[in-house]
Amino acid sequence: MTNLDIAQSAKLRPIDEVAAGAGLSKEDFDPVGRYKAKLTLSAMRRLGERPTGKLILVTAVTPTPAGEGKTTMTIGLAQGLAKLGKNAIPATREPALGPVFGVKGGAAGGGYSQVLPMEEINLFFTGDFPAVTTAHNLLSAMVDAHVHNGNELNLDVRSIWWPRAVDMNDRALREIVVGLGGASNGYPREDRFVITPASEVMAILCLARSLEDLRTRLGRIVVGTNRAGEPVTAEELKAAGAMAVLLKDAIRPNLVQTLEGGPAFVHGGPFGNIAHGCSSLVATRSALGLADYVVTEAGFGSDLGAEKFFDIKCRALGRGPDAIVLVVTVRALQHHGGGSDLAACEHGLENLWAHHRHLSYYGPPVTIAINRREEDPVGAHELIVDACMGRGLRCVLADPWNGGGTGCCELAEAVIDSISVPSPSKPLYDLSEPFEAKLERIVEVAYGGLAVEYSSKAQHRLEWAVRHGFGELPVVVAKTQYSLSDDPHLLDAPDGFTVHVKDVSVSAGAGFLVAQAGEIMLMPGLGKHPSAVDMDVDAEGRVRGLF
Repeated sequence: MTNLDIAQSAKLRPIDEVAAGAGLSKEDFDPVGRYKAKLTLSAMRRLGERPTGKLILVTAVTPTPAGEGKTTMTIGLAQGLAKLGKNAIPATREPALGPVFGVKGGAAGGGYSQVLPMEEINLFFTGDFPAVTTAHNLLSAMVDAHVHNGNELNLDVRSIWWPRAVDMNDRALREIVVGLGGASNGYPREDRFVITPASEVMAILCLARSLEDLRTRLGRIVVGTNRAGEPVTAEELKAAGAMAVLLKDAIRPNLVQTLEGGPAFVHGGPFGNIAHGCSSLVATRSALGLADYVVTEAGFGSDLGAEKFFDIKCRALGRGPDAIVLVVTVRALQHHGGGSDLAACEHGLENLWAHHRHLSYYGPPVTIAINRREEDPVGAHELIVDACMGRGLRCVLADPWNGGGTGCCELAEAVIDSISVPSPSKPLYDLSEPFEAKLERIVEVAYGGLAVEYSSKAQHRLEWAVRHGFGELPVVVAKTQYSLSDDPHLLDAPDGFTVHVKDVSVSAGAGFLVAQAGEIMLMPGLGKHPSAVDMDVDAEGRVRGLF
């Protein structure tokens, strides 16, 4: 059976039953159809004031293009904790349409560890992504309208940084020209699109503590500079209020259910390779106010999502996780080991050790979870477990796809045992450090690299950012997810490499500086055989071919 077959054969509980089982009253949520709901703002505020649950972060080794099952493991672990009688809630990200119709397919988990209703979550869900896209493009339209109608702020059309956004992989939109067709259509200039998960509006939505904080952050967005080189903001363009209107419901966390009928939050969706890669702060805080254990994920490998989780989200959350789960697959180790046999798997262990070293820095206990797959060669699991035991590392075999919660009970027990002694967490760097020192620290500890090299453009942009008061913001590194370095061809655990920063940009509303390293793209493209070609719908509206 496929993920879709399993999801469509499941018997869903009405959302009011799920909410009641989680301890929510009818005044705490607004149903969106029969199986989805949004928390009210009052419930979101109340729950956020009592985040007493234990927080578990799920991350992974350097992934293959197909991914290594972090979301599946996140949901399976929450179900496993429930099997042990614990009150547990997974808090995951919303799928983006680009990957859904591209290579990876859906992002609602897999097999018997999914969040439901799977089709709706993978498509338009509760409208959060369309709201983010529209709010982003409203600001884009207001920038051009301002320039066209007198340009009172003296925006320099050569220095407008704010792009446009669309939630689809479309390589033709990476570099465009707008304003063609005469004076009535505005001033011709170069422009570009980013995919919605890369929008600063998405990052703001996921880091805002409240609707008021969201509105304030939107106003801080820097769209470009005036002719004197000073920053021009969305607040100065009088756009932030209308953007907040579009996002007033999107900031409310989405409540759904796991395949085993437990509550789940699915909210926000920044990518870990081009943004901070974590689900929303308000969903995490709400879950922590409801459950004894909250299981959340961070995008791609630990070098991307987990580093940003500690250095960005944890600062906003005011606390770190109580435990970390590091997901590994035999497929990933073989990929990094350059083959398909046990020898390649053993060689690829260097990538696992590199990620474990990195995660060990932060403080919380780390449990390695082998995500079992049917095609794993005989002896591979034992090889990994023995190698981990030889290093004194905690390692458990889990089967969330086939076994759901039952397949993750041993992992759940190991995680509970690991947090019996409190272990406070720490970030990689202090915010007061210079940008260069922060980035060097990330490269050294999270990547295992040696140095950082800046292009002249990046150096110029960085100097501008520091000069205008943005130097103490945390750092988001946008780089390939396929290597610990910025070169996707350097597999396993490279060392002694240099990270090449091509550009530095300011995300003042989200509250970080972005260092674009290597050949990273903010707008993916569809491949020769995207998932979209296998999808269809029958006369009854039943979806077919969704991964």
